[in-house]
Amino acid sequence: MSEFWLISAPGDKENLQALERMNTVTSKSNLSYNTKFAIPDFKVGTLDSLVGLSDELGKLDTFAESLIKRMAQSVVEVMEDSKGKVQENLLANGVDLTSFVTHFEWDMAKYPAKQPLVNVVDTLAKQLAQIESDLKSRTAAYSALKTTLENLEKRSTGNLFTRTLSDIVSKEDFVLDSEYLVTLLVIVPKPSYAQWRKTYESLSDMVVPRSTKLIAEDNEGGLFTVTLFRKVIDDFKVKAKENKFTVREFFYDEKEIKREREEMTRLLSDKKQQYQTSCVALKKGSSTFRDHKVKVTPLGNPDRPAAGQTDRERESEGEGEGPLLRWLKVNFSEAFVAWIHIKALRVFVESVLRYGLPVNFQAVLLQPHKKSATKRLREVLNSVFRHLDEVAAASILDASVEIPGLQLSNQDYFPYVYFHIDLGLLD
Repeated sequence: MSEFWLISAPGDKENLQALERMNTVTSKSNLSYNTKFAIPDFKVGTLDSLVGLSDELGKLDTFAESLIKRMAQSVVEVMEDSKGKVQENLLANGVDLTSFVTHFEWDMAKYPAKQPLVNVVDTLAKQLAQIESDLKSRTAAYSALKTTLENLEKRSTGNLFTRTLSDIVSKEDFVLDSEYLVTLLVIVPKPSYAQWRKTYESLSDMVVPRSTKLIAEDNEGGLFTVTLFRKVIDDFKVKAKENKFTVREFFYDEKEIKREREEMTRLLSDKKQQYQTSCVALKKGSSTFRDHKVKVTPLGNPDRPAAGQTDRERESEGEGEGPLLRWLKVNFSEAFVAWIHIKALRVFVESVLRYGLPVNFQAVLLQPHKKSATKRLREVLNSVFRHLDEVAAASILDASVEIPGLQLSNQDYFPYVYFHIDLGLLD
């Protein structure tokens, strides 16, 4: 299981014996794996300061857990082609999360225990706040880039009525730089191909004979060229519409088409260089998105990709680990390490508040072996440590005893200090 219970009990002889009984019972019943959890001695300060830190640490704990879950989800999004390898990239100080928790050691260099507790907490809070700020800006830039690329993909994958034509047509398909002649693009339903070829010359005066050519088609129809005199464009459009032929508004501008292709290349390059993905070498007429099947089949141009060819077949560069993924891995580790230090601080503060001074308690990390065993494990702990809070225990063990203002169930009854650590960050 990816679940841990972090508990503490007073360090006197009686309670150390209780801990031994707990270890014996949980081991024989195969309920959990237990290890000591080392927490340094901190400068306690005043009782009021501890109460304030208790509230602050509770909020910081929740914030840290939320932050690392968001970072884990960001890793999933960035590793869109390698989702099966996400878990191996979520490490803490270079080891898997379970190993880090079970072998936890306080980082004296980063969080000196000799400092006042309030300073240690402030250091952790500032560190996590900076990570969150950077995460927001970096993921916002990533989302904006993804949105732009998705919009470009939509333009490249629609039907002939809506998709961009810049990767379908070529300069040779048009009569350019003519004062009198112009080439139009007409979408013709597949069942009407024969009708088009038979009637297009007579739809209007001044249509150039034998000027039509099928240059692309999708499942519904084909894209034909037709050349005519400029002054009959409006009349031709009207007649074409009457015959269920659609003139697609398009002006061949070589500079604009080049700019659009360069923009696509730049965005894909940005996504590769700044994040983690592949960069496709864009060719004239190629689709610009990885593994996207080209649904429109250009005809008569050997430079255009064959129908069904994928971008992966045209990749010129492999996948690599980009700066965003590297940043996420490094800062996920930093945030996770900070989170476990916060858990340790919470155990320390709550143990002092509950068990009093001088500081003397033992923290233990329990890893339940299976979900079905957690109820039984809770019962064992409550029984072993009931002497720490006899009044609350009585209310649990004897339902007839009513204590004003005290409502406890066996599920939320903790006579000991207890905190939960859930490593199911991708659930």
